[in-house]
Amino acid sequence: MKKILLLLTLTVSAHAAPIPLWPGLAPGETTAGPEKTVKKKDSMTRISEVTKPTLEVYHPEKSKATGTAVLVCPGGGYNVLAIAHEGTALCKWLSKQGVTAVLLKYRVPRRKGQPKHAAPLQDAQRAMTMIRANAKDWGLDPHQIGVMGFSAGGHLAATLLGNPPRNYPDEKTYQPLSAQPNFGILIYPAYLQKGKSTTELAPELNFTKDSPPIFLAVAKNDPYFPSSQLLKTKLNAMDASLEAHIFPSGGHGFGMGGSRPNAEIKTWPGLCLKWMKQQGFATTPKPTAP
Repeated sequence: MKKILLLLTLTVSAHAAPIPLWPGLAPGETTAGPEKTVKKKDSMTRISEVTKPTLEVYHPEKSKATGTAVLVCPGGGYNVLAIAHEGTALCKWLSKQGVTAVLLKYRVPRRKGQPKHAAPLQDAQRAMTMIRANAKDWGLDPHQIGVMGFSAGGHLAATLLGNPPRNYPDEKTYQPLSAQPNFGILIYPAYLQKGKSTTELAPELNFTKDSPPIFLAVAKNDPYFPSSQLLKTKLNAMDASLEAHIFPSGGHGFGMGGSRPNAEIKTWPGLCLKWMKQQGFATTPKPTAP
């Protein structure tokens, strides 16, 4: 296992090449087929038929590296992944801020007979423990590992923050490592409500007053806005750590906000970075691995 970790470290440092999450087939998978690229009228690249989940690491410049990392979870309804719009674009931005960004390509589409998030959650938990296992070699503080999610990826990030039990076999290297992020960034999250309930969160979401701090950004004209408002209400009632930014417009799927005509929605990345620093993350540059 040490040899594997060393090899992964060298590969990522040199080329940010994708790292397989699992040594063989992912849990519950019987085959590993080719991925498909999906393009719609908006010309955004999406991928589907992901059976071999991976991580792609974006290291910051050594002089800027802060020792903080963020696992980035693109959205796509758990059927596709908006891998560029809600993935690589954010990873490049984070790395410029001194944050090590780790892009998670999790399994889609939804697996028949399973909750929509079951396989992606396994991938996200595995990803968090892999990041912590490599923290020393990647120049990271294992207590400064966060998660950022968009739309369905926001639901995945929110579920991960609750630290659910792992329901897959784990190697000894990863067993003692926590899969719970130290902070969460939820951008226009979806699926937070229990069905059509206006008063109950989805049962897989487990928040308490001691949950990791959360940053939330959403537009009022997002069809999923009511569930974000419900989350905000619940977290505030618990006196949990939350900074919520509700924009008057922007809809759903605005990414970094560059494609929207209103200037306000474009401010969320800067607000998020400011919040991270206030929470003690992404602050003083620290030495990174060569």
